[in-house]
Amino acid sequence: MPDWDDREIIEGAKSPGKEELSFNKLVLKYQERLYWHIRKIVVSHEDADDVLQNTFVKVWKSLPEFRSESGLFTWLYRIATNEALTLLKQKKRRAFAPMGGDLEQKLSQQLQADPWFDGDEAQLRFQEAILKLPEKQRIVFNMKYFNEIKYEEMSEILDTSVGALKASYHHAVKKIETMLGGD
Repeated sequence: MPDWDDREIIEGAKSPGKEELSFNKLVLKYQERLYWHIRKIVVSHEDADDVLQNTFVKVWKSLPEFRSESGLFTWLYRIATNEALTLLKQKKRRAFAPMGGDLEQKLSQQLQADPWFDGDEAQLRFQEAILKLPEKQRIVFNMKYFNEIKYEEMSEILDTSVGALKASYHHAVKKIETMLGGD
């Protein structure tokens, strides 16, 4: 990941003639981290690519007005998370249409059929257990377990208290342990 200073990127986005270069730096710096964050929410590579693209379109339109009230990283994750959740809501509406089926089951099937998934049987069971979590617990678990995001940053991204996030993570861990046969 390139090590450009976020302040430099933001200032460049507000400077005539430097907007595109600054945006390209932002994309290069954060696209991989955002992709994997989104991917853990939506599961499918194609959906993650679509959400990532939508995220960067929103960022491009809003970056010149970014006021630095939160960190750039936090702002990007909030947009990416909201875009991923919007896609899931759309999929859920379609899944509940007649003959649609269960969204979590469809996500699990996508995971199993995904050519990018290279885990063994234990990893597949772990990922399927994560998919069975309620949406908020799944997002909190992924952000803490895989991305190692601090609760304080998560609180800003998800607009939820630190205490609620800790409780969600704790419940998610317990549910996963139960689903995998541990106590």
